[in-house]
Amino acid sequence: MAQLGEGPTVARKVGIYTRISRDDEGEALGVARQQADCERLADLRSWQAVKVYEDNDVSAFKRNVVRDEFELMLKDLRAGLIDGIVAYDLDRLARQPRDLERLIEIFDERPRLEFATVTNDVNLGTPDGRTMARIMVAFANKSSHDASRRIRRKHLELAQQGKDSGGPAPYGWRRDDRSKVDPEAAKAIRAAQREVLAGVRIGTIRTRWQEQGLGNPREGTKRMAHHHVEHILTNPRLVGYRTYHGEILYGDDGQPVMGDWEPINTVEEWEAVCATIAERKQQRPGQSLARKYLLSGIARCGLCKTKIRGQLNRKWQPGSKASKYSYQCSVVNGGCGKVGRVGQPVDKHIVRLVLEEKREKAAGSDAPEDQRWPREQELEEVNADIRQLLTAENTKQISVSMLLQLLPAKERLRDELKLERSRFYKEQKQREAKGRTEDLTEEEFFDLPIERQQEIILHSLSAVIIHPAGRGKRIFDPDLIEPVWRE
Repeated sequence: MAQLGEGPTVARKVGIYTRISRDDEGEALGVARQQADCERLADLRSWQAVKVYEDNDVSAFKRNVVRDEFELMLKDLRAGLIDGIVAYDLDRLARQPRDLERLIEIFDERPRLEFATVTNDVNLGTPDGRTMARIMVAFANKSSHDASRRIRRKHLELAQQGKDSGGPAPYGWRRDDRSKVDPEAAKAIRAAQREVLAGVRIGTIRTRWQEQGLGNPREGTKRMAHHHVEHILTNPRLVGYRTYHGEILYGDDGQPVMGDWEPINTVEEWEAVCATIAERKQQRPGQSLARKYLLSGIARCGLCKTKIRGQLNRKWQPGSKASKYSYQCSVVNGGCGKVGRVGQPVDKHIVRLVLEEKREKAAGSDAPEDQRWPREQELEEVNADIRQLLTAENTKQISVSMLLQLLPAKERLRDELKLERSRFYKEQKQREAKGRTEDLTEEEFFDLPIERQQEIILHSLSAVIIHPAGRGKRIFDPDLIEPVWRE
C-alpha cells in the first residue's frame, strides 16, 4: 500500500517475446502457450504487459533469417516505449551470441530495464547475470549446431537411400503424394520442354504459365521468376535422380542414386533439354532473345541491304484501319531510311511461300527414324570398368594408389561419352519437337510463339529483301518482296 503523501505506484510496461522455430501445422499453439506463461509471470511481478512480439515458425539460429518482431522489440526497447521484456526462456530470445550482445547493449544504455524468463531467473542488468546469459546462449548455440549436424547427416543418409526429402511437392508431382506424378502438371512440363527444344524462350513459357496459373508460383507473387521455370524443366528429379544440396548424388558404384518416385522424362529427353538451355546461355550470355515481329533481323533493305526491324505504328489503335506495325529501314541502325512496308501483308506472303516450299520438299522425302546413340554400349562398358575399379579398391584387391592411376582416364572417357550422348539426343529431340512443319496451316503457324515462327522461316530463308515501292498510292506488290532461299 502506498504511504501517506505518495502517489500510486505505476506498473512497469513490458513486452512479451514469443518464438518457435517450426510450426508445421500453422496453428501457432506453441507461441500461444508461451504467451500465457509470460503473462502470468508479468502479473506476479506486477508488470503491465503492453505488447506481444511474436516470431512464429522463425529460426533464431540461422544467420540469414531476419526476425521482424525481434527487431521491432529491440527498437521499442531503445526508444523507451517498453520498460523490459518477458520471455519463456532465454533461447527463445537468442541462439546467436551476436543477438544477445545487441540486447545487452540496450540494457547498458538503460540500466533500469526489467528482464525475466519463465524457466530461469537471469538478470541482464547485472554483470553476473550477463555472464550467465552468455554461457547459456553459447550452449544453446552449440546445441543448435549439433542438431543441425545430425539433421544434415540424416538427410544425406536418406538421400543415399533414394528417399524423398519431404516438404511441399515439386511441380509435376501430386501434392498429396510426392511419389506420384500429377498428369496435368507433367503434361505441361513435357509440352514446355518440347517448346524449348524447338527454340522457344523460357521467358515466353514463363509468361504463358503465369497467365494459365501453372508452375506452382509462390503465393503473393505477381510474376514467376525465370530461374524457377528453368529449374522445373531441368530438375534432375524429372528422371528420378536424387539430389543433395542441389547436386546429383552418386552412389559407391559411380551411378546416380535413383529416388523412390515416378519419373516424368527419359534420360535422353532430360539431357536434351538441359543441353539446349546450356548451349543457349553460352551462345548469348545475358542477352534477350525476345522478338515481337516475324521478320525483324531477317528482312533487309533493297537499297542499302541493312537489316530491317519491325516497329509499332504510332497511329495504330485497337479497331482502327491503320496498320499495326511496319518494317522500316532506319537511319539510327545505319540504314538509308528510304524503304518501308506495312508488316502484315509481308509476313503473310513470306509464310505462304515457306509453307508451300516445305510441302513440296516433304512430298519426296521420308520422315527420319528415331535412332539410338551408336556408342551406348561403349559408355556402359566404361561405367562397368569404373564400378569394377571401385569395388576392387573397396575389397583391397588393388591399392588406392593403383586406383588413382587407373580411374581418371576412365572418368574422362565416361564424361566425354556422356557429353557426346547429350549432343546426339539434343539434336534428335530438337528435330522431333520442331515436327513436320509442312503440315501447318497459316493460322496454326501464326498461333506458334514468335521464336518458333522465326526458326521455321530461317530454316528455309537466309533473308527477305524488301525493295522500294516508289511514289504514289502503295498497293502491296508481292514482286517487291524477294525471299533469299537457303541452298
